[in-house]
Order: sequence, then C-alpha cells, then structure tokens
Amino acid sequence: MPIYQFSVTMSCGGCSGAVDRSLKKLDGVEDLKIDLGTQTVKVTTNDSLKYEDVLEQITKTGKKVTEGNVEVDGVLQKMKV
Repeated sequence: MPIYQFSVTMSCGGCSGAVDRSLKKLDGVEDLKIDLGTQTVKVTTNDSLKYEDVLEQITKTGKKVTEGNVEVDGVLQKMKV
C-alpha cells in the first residue's frame, strides 16, 4: 500500500479538519493521520489511489502543500508539489 506524506500549512483545528474531511471523501484512503503541530498529513492508500489525486484533493481545501513524499520500503522519496 502506498504511503504519501505531505507538509501542509495549517494554523488551526479548522484547517486540519478541512483536510481530514476532504481526504476521507476519496475512495482508496485506508488510513489518515494529521498532525497539526508538525503540519504533516500522512495518507495510506490502496494501490488505485495515486499521489497526484491525494495532492489535488488537499489543494482543493485551499491549504498550501509545501512538500510531498512517497514512502517506499520505509524511505521517503521527495515528489513534486
């Protein structure tokens, strides 16, 4: 299962809640962890959900994504945002 990690500018619980609600609407999201303190979003998906789709869904909330990564065998690889 792919694991995508994003750095997202979020300043309050409302911001992280918007990202949470938006990502839960995507088919294929298996697990979702949002940490407001570190401003990170970690999404575990099934094989059908692509990095670009998750990135697009986050940006639809109006939050700025400053960094994106894909975890492969426990190692994060930088992706284009």
